[in-house]
Amino acid sequence: MIRIATIGTSMITGMLVEAVSRVEGVRVQAVYSRDLAKAQQAAADYGAEWASDDLEAVLTASDVDAIYIASPNSAHGSQARRAIAAGKHVLVEKPAVPTEAEWLELVALADAAGVVLLEAMRTEYDRGTALVRSLLPEVGVLRAASLRYQSRSSRYDLVLAGERVNMFDPAMAGGGLMDLGVYCIHAMLTLFGEPERVASEVIPVASGVDGAGTLLARYPGFAVSLEYSKISTTQLPSEIQGEDGTLVIDHVSGARSVRLVRRDGTVETHTVDAPELDLAGEVERFAVLIAGGADAARDHALTASTLRLIEAARGAMA
Repeated sequence: MIRIATIGTSMITGMLVEAVSRVEGVRVQAVYSRDLAKAQQAAADYGAEWASDDLEAVLTASDVDAIYIASPNSAHGSQARRAIAAGKHVLVEKPAVPTEAEWLELVALADAAGVVLLEAMRTEYDRGTALVRSLLPEVGVLRAASLRYQSRSSRYDLVLAGERVNMFDPAMAGGGLMDLGVYCIHAMLTLFGEPERVASEVIPVASGVDGAGTLLARYPGFAVSLEYSKISTTQLPSEIQGEDGTLVIDHVSGARSVRLVRRDGTVETHTVDAPELDLAGEVERFAVLIAGGADAARDHALTASTLRLIEAARGAMA
């Protein structure tokens, strides 16, 4: 049994806990929050054995095997280092850290400590991504793709009112690219590999981070446009276009409906029977890695490539 302690009590943590309940051999053992009352309430909600506002006590607990980190982005790196130093496996929410260099440092530390480090990027482990990948040969020679995740945050109004909000705070490694654009980049990399070059344009907001932006990636014979936003909402799906057909994808971070529109106009609809936001795949992968049933090199490389492209795109704001 893999016993996990969670750091953070936000909505994403609750989703992770629900996913854990569907994965055999894993359970949530403890909950940490700086606010003890929040930790205790979350532990009761999650069915965890205990709660604490003492991070060191959680990291060194003998009945905890792994740590799930869902704190603000800027805290991920330091908390992951402490967990690794304590000999715990680490599942860290996306984006794992702000830079590729910091990620590679964490990978080296985890390797030296003999523990598993994995970014909780659901795109890679979602059945919807596997469905899209399986359908790619049906469209023929790839020519274009548009991957988008544009959803206006309910907290953007607070930014407009001059308030400080973590996800829009540069000091907390916030911004649209780190929060939503990362899904587009990761999906592109897992489906098509590394591009030859990338250009980007970002739209800053008053807090100093990017609220929205567009990236254009060049591949041999085709191009991919990535559009993300936390300040506006799209009504358009994502698409992958080939010479023989087009894939129309309902959601880039976890497809549940993919339409294959062939060149002759015939349409096939493929669906995935899974929750809209399903984190079970990443939990399953984490468990397999801990059991020694796979190697994390590809997982680590995808995270590194994603962070490298994020850094390049964020450089456009300088």
